Amino acid sequence: MWNKSDPVRPPAPAPTVPVPAASAPAPVAPRPETPAPIVRDIVNIGKSVIIKGELSASEDLTIEGQVDGKVDLNQNTLTIGANGRITAQVVAKVVIVLGQVHGNITATEKVDIRDNGAVDGDVSAPRIAIAEGAHFRGSIDMQQKAGAKPHAPSTSSAAPPASGSAPVPTAAR
Repeated sequence: MWNKSDPVRPPAPAPTVPVPAASAPAPVAPRPETPAPIVRDIVNIGKSVIIKGELSASEDLTIEGQVDGKVDLNQNTLTIGANGRITAQVVAKVVIVLGQVHGNITATEKVDIRDNGAVDGDVSAPRIAIAEGAHFRGSIDMQQKAGAKPHAPSTSSAAPPASGSAPVPTAAR
């Protein structure tokens, strides 16, 4: 217990333990540089840019300017920005519309027309999303590509073949 009459003593220093040289950490060899993760390139076309003719690319593309002609991005994503004005046939993997498109759109995965986006033309894609507030005038074709796997296989009884022949029992197959 502490007594007022006892003088205050500073704490005793901790004893130092010499470290043997053998246990000192060895210098660390520099690690070989690991490759950076693969990042998809995204190219932006500014709102003051006007392109007339055919535009094709092998990277994701955002268009804020104006394009008249054809846009071809078979394996990539095309984003038409809020300022984008496209008068063209558009072909891409994914198309996201925030601006205006006058022309047909074909996508191998999805077309997404956002809030203030506008499309005047036919749309062909397996998945299509049209947000409330978007403008769309044209037709929609949601056919699967030939040889594509259906999203949800039917487990119910199948309809008879179109030729009119009776279905083959499962055990006989």
